[in-house]
Amino acid sequence: MKLLAIRRLWRILRVTIRYRLDDLVFALPLPLYVRALQILMPWRWLPRSASTLERGAALRLALEDLGPVFVKFGQILSTRRDLLPPDIADEMAKLQDQVPPFSSEQSMQLIEEQLGAPISEIFSSFSSTPLASASIAQVHAARLKTGEDVVVKVIRPGLKPVIAQDIAWLLLLASLVERMSPEARRLHPKEVVSDYEKTIYDELDLLREAANASQLRRNFIDSPLLYVPQIYWQWSRPKVLVMERIYGVAVTDMATLTDQGTDLKKLAERGVEIFFTQVFRDSFFHADMHPGNIFVSTRTPWDPQYIAIDCGIIGSLTPEDQDYLARNLLAFFKRDYRKVAQLHIDSGWVPSDTRVNEFEAAIRTVCEPIFERPLKDISFGHLLLHLFNTARRFNMEVQPQLVLLQKTLLNIEGLGRQLYPDLDLWSTAQPYLERWMRERYMPKHVLGNLQQQFEKLPHVANMLRDSVEKFSAAPVQEHSSQVWLHKVVGAGLLVGSAQLGLTAELATWPAWLMLGAGLVLVLRR
Repeated sequence: MKLLAIRRLWRILRVTIRYRLDDLVFALPLPLYVRALQILMPWRWLPRSASTLERGAALRLALEDLGPVFVKFGQILSTRRDLLPPDIADEMAKLQDQVPPFSSEQSMQLIEEQLGAPISEIFSSFSSTPLASASIAQVHAARLKTGEDVVVKVIRPGLKPVIAQDIAWLLLLASLVERMSPEARRLHPKEVVSDYEKTIYDELDLLREAANASQLRRNFIDSPLLYVPQIYWQWSRPKVLVMERIYGVAVTDMATLTDQGTDLKKLAERGVEIFFTQVFRDSFFHADMHPGNIFVSTRTPWDPQYIAIDCGIIGSLTPEDQDYLARNLLAFFKRDYRKVAQLHIDSGWVPSDTRVNEFEAAIRTVCEPIFERPLKDISFGHLLLHLFNTARRFNMEVQPQLVLLQKTLLNIEGLGRQLYPDLDLWSTAQPYLERWMRERYMPKHVLGNLQQQFEKLPHVANMLRDSVEKFSAAPVQEHSSQVWLHKVVGAGLLVGSAQLGLTAELATWPAWLMLGAGLVLVLRR
């Protein structure tokens, strides 16, 4: 593993030298002692073939040369035009679907190997020229014998060794950082890299992407918000995916969207609604929402609908994570900094011995100057950055399971501001979160959760009865097991009432009802 990392590091240095990326680094406002390191770099005085390239083009070509892990990084950067100079942002946008393709002969050979038949037997027409090309795969337009227009996605050959080298280098770097810096250990860099390794390897299995797309399609079936293309399972394999061809406008094609009269404000707000619906209603969210994967339907521009493709990266949250995030965001919206501080402690993000008052004051110091500005001028990305820097003093730990969510949220904000610069992310999200919290604690939803718990109770009661029988001289009668069952059900109701009590402003009488029923069952003999 270390040998792979060293080989890859040498490769990265060669690409850095070739495209003069060190010039970009030393152009930053660095301390003098850091700038002095330029003298120690002998290659800076050697002639380099890429010296005539503009900085944006040099950076893009370097990322393409380094492979899919680095291209993914460039795709993330492309959504943050508010953080990048225009020339670099324009070049990063080309990484979304304009990565140089591999040869059509290789592509067609791989398709025939995976499908086990000549292309002419499956498709009535097939375009050998790629329709689009990205870091992991490229797609070709085709038509099935049955007449449906489709796209055929095929994985690039030889990716696994390159990805393995990049991951090895990143893991080595993460290990070194953890050993050298106690502060870095709080960020769990090795866990973050391991999560990313799993994510990118999952992208290499197109059957997983097909399953994700099918689930996302069911979640939004007949929805005016989002359309997901149909998968043709009979022609899909681990390295080849055949799906319905969509006809829409690229979400970054502002000229076409404007010419067709698209309601850009509504489009931007619907992007936020789709994100929060996926995260909180479904706990199943598209986590690779860079502009190359998002299109806009041309059918009803006054009531715009998104079209999503490339579902290779999907994120999900536990009910506890959902609840924690919703409470945190609502507390931010209401400027309830004490609740924000307490939630961070309760969730384990900061140590349990953290002083709530001190943490609350630190959060208020960051947030108040931002909230005093118009909401449309607030960047959620900047706020997160400031909060992380502040919470670092309180030993806040990064939660690896939320990294995908944070990345996706920043992508959504960057995309929304590109479509509609006055997008008010917070006021768009707040009504949805409040509605979700109310529905979460409505009696129907609570009873549904209790029903799921009750289904497990007979097993719990049997386990308790077996334990009692084991340590008892006489067998326990059935009546005794029923008593145990009542007590377990009562304990479940008490726990549920306590959970409801945490949100008393949203639901009070269900909590009291469950508390009373729980006490009756627990105290019953």
